[in-house]
Amino acid sequence: MITLADLAALHAQHGASWDSPVTPVVLDGPLGPVSIGDGAVTLMGCINLSRDSTYRESVATGPADAVRMGRVQAAQGAALIDLGAESSNARAARVSAADQIATLVPAVKQLAAEAIVSVETYEPEVVRACLDAGARVLNMTGRQHEDDMLALAAEYDAAVVMCFGTTANVREIADVPPDADPMPVLLDHFGPRLEHARSLGVHKVVVDPGMGFYYGNLVDPMTRARHQSRVLAQTFQLRPLGVPVCNVLPHTYDIFGDEFRKAEGFYGVLAALGGSHLLRIHEVAHLRVVLRAMAELEVR
Repeated sequence: MITLADLAALHAQHGASWDSPVTPVVLDGPLGPVSIGDGAVTLMGCINLSRDSTYRESVATGPADAVRMGRVQAAQGAALIDLGAESSNARAARVSAADQIATLVPAVKQLAAEAIVSVETYEPEVVRACLDAGARVLNMTGRQHEDDMLALAAEYDAAVVMCFGTTANVREIADVPPDADPMPVLLDHFGPRLEHARSLGVHKVVVDPGMGFYYGNLVDPMTRARHQSRVLAQTFQLRPLGVPVCNVLPHTYDIFGDEFRKAEGFYGVLAALGGSHLLRIHEVAHLRVVLRAMAELEVR
């Protein structure tokens, strides 16, 4: 059971990390600038244009449906809308760059006039096409073409969500950091990558510990849930990187069962307490009221 004593012990041991300043990432949107960093947690709605996606409620049947769903999420409180055309599930079918472009670009063109659009991909051709269409954020889920994708982000002055990973893309099964304490591994992983991104002219970077992906050493659902909870509660330890942190909120079907759509609200509390700046989610309306309650209520 998670207790106040657990959280207090984390703060006592690692609380100095809270003193590290984080430079916000500011994005120009059609409704005005959006700042991701210290302050209110920013919500990123998620829409999947792949029918292989496991979260069925987030699946759009086509570009027009994705635009409709994006408008709903923006009205519910999402400052960013993340679109993807290939499931991150390791067992899902791969989608060619040409097919991703054909699916994503029409949706990006329409939504970009109404919201800040992020695209989740690991293919440079898809990145260029979507940035041309008006996307302002690259959700970079692969390492194989990292330099090419970072160069495109610099060319278009786009922001990058830099996901944890050591493989060509997150569809290839790898392992997460050791159970004992994943945070030092994450710090060591992102530090050099951030320096390299800046050397290529990319200065708007948000790091993502990659909890939404499939890992070979997290097959057991409870082991996975414990790792995810640990990272959420300790996100503040990544503050020495100096950049905002994005977290994907889990669903943990094995715990929540047919109430799995409430899971993001539960994990959202841990994420907010732990210092997350950006949350990539499916249940925007639910998270908005959970975070509002945390902001308005005070425990004395």
